[in-house]
Amino acid sequence: LIYAIPDHPWVDSANGAAVRIAMTVGAKLGSDPAAKRSGSDPDLAAQGLTTARLLTLLSETTGDFGEVDVTLAEQKSTVHADLSVGANVSAAVALEANTNISSPGVKLHGAGFIVTSEEASSFTLKEPQTIIREYRNGRDLTGEPRNVKVIDAFGLNASELRSQFPAVYQRLLERVKPERDAKATSQDGAAYAALWWLFGKPRQEMRKQLADLPRYIATAVTAKHRVFQFLSTDILADDALICIASSDAFHLGVLSSDVHLPWSLSTGGWLGVGNDPRYIKSRCFETFPFPDEDTGLTSDLRQRIATLAEQIDAHRKRQQAAHTGLTLTGMYNVLEALREGRELTAKEKTIHTQGLVSVLKDLHDELDAAVLAAYGLEANISNDALLTHLVALNAQRAEEEKTGKVRWLRPEFQNPAFKSAANSLSNQELPAHISISLQADLIPKNDPKTAKIGKKDTKPAPNSWPSSLPLQVSAVAQLLGSVVAAMSLSDIEASFKGQGPWKKGLPRILETLEALGRARRETAGGSEGWRGL
Repeated sequence: LIYAIPDHPWVDSANGAAVRIAMTVGAKLGSDPAAKRSGSDPDLAAQGLTTARLLTLLSETTGDFGEVDVTLAEQKSTVHADLSVGANVSAAVALEANTNISSPGVKLHGAGFIVTSEEASSFTLKEPQTIIREYRNGRDLTGEPRNVKVIDAFGLNASELRSQFPAVYQRLLERVKPERDAKATSQDGAAYAALWWLFGKPRQEMRKQLADLPRYIATAVTAKHRVFQFLSTDILADDALICIASSDAFHLGVLSSDVHLPWSLSTGGWLGVGNDPRYIKSRCFETFPFPDEDTGLTSDLRQRIATLAEQIDAHRKRQQAAHTGLTLTGMYNVLEALREGRELTAKEKTIHTQGLVSVLKDLHDELDAAVLAAYGLEANISNDALLTHLVALNAQRAEEEKTGKVRWLRPEFQNPAFKSAANSLSNQELPAHISISLQADLIPKNDPKTAKIGKKDTKPAPNSWPSSLPLQVSAVAQLLGSVVAAMSLSDIEASFKGQGPWKKGLPRILETLEALGRARRETAGGSEGWRGL
């Protein structure tokens, strides 16, 4: 790219069109690879094109006849694929150190799972509850909370749910099952209908990530202000939240700092009314290089960052608990105004008083300084220089990981050397309301067909392949849940007998069960297998 305008008005008054466009110009490079990498391609130099130009919109004015006069600012530098100049954040790669500890929250696929506090109390009067949990979405965290709960039957089959929690069972039978059945025309819809009492996306991996933690870090996917906070693991997160499975206040502090904010804005997306930024875990979190001893992090700095993060989290929660209607969005709007130095409105003055926002600002300023010091950076560093530094650090960490040096954020959970041979959690490690032996309910447990296979050399007679898709999904889930070791695709095929090309649909059923959190794909010694969850 040698010329780009990322945002420009386009008006067609004759047809009533008024849209925004991006314009780019490309040039063909020569054949010298070294010249391409260095940016000194002689073919471009001969055309006077050694430096690309990026034009950004400063202002626009609509004329009397619908035309738009624009004022543009020009920068000369390498133009990246996202039509930006400066640090090439799009080149950052996911780091192994940050993998397997972040996830979106659950996706219900049915509003009937949500209950009010009053409804939850009525269920509790009828039967002791261990499956109704506190529930949060993005607006609950950043705006006015709904104060709702959710029925989480994960770990139970329908027969168990009906016998242990009949009132809850009836609620889901009447409020969720009809909605799922109505959408059962597609293969995914049929799978959801077959497991109607469970969330559409129960997030099995997230549950394992959070299983042994007292709290975790959460942020709204889409929000005006990028705010991270601790939530108790008793609280179930909606898929409008990104959950980071760490209880370490040091991690909260780094993520809450003005080091991670520019990174998340540059690597994330934009969506929604007001064009609010979106936090994409694979780009914003998994690529982000945390500070370590190689950047200047000391034990004292680490402790200071953690202490400041705890103070910020506690301050916000304390002030919100004391003042009904005080929101994080309101507090950070005022914080932004303080940093800009503009006069507060009457409403903002009230929020400033209720939220003690000047105290919040001091805490954030001290946190930013501590985190910058942990990276060995100056306090007045520009955003572009900061991003350039982080991109280089990401590349350095990626090269380290190729040699086997991984700076795990939670080594006891992430590092395979710390994991058990089975690479799974026992029932005792899971919260009380979760049972890992999740099974399909469409075949009774005392049916001889559901007898556990156990050892690999046990070879029961093949079961007949069910005729309908819901029963097929159920049968495969039941099979995988009854064996000790992972089963290969050929082993699963051998467990059934049927007419016609029924085996062709088996991979899709396995993928559906994986998406529903009912099965896990495992690879060992070059062989792939499936295990029930």
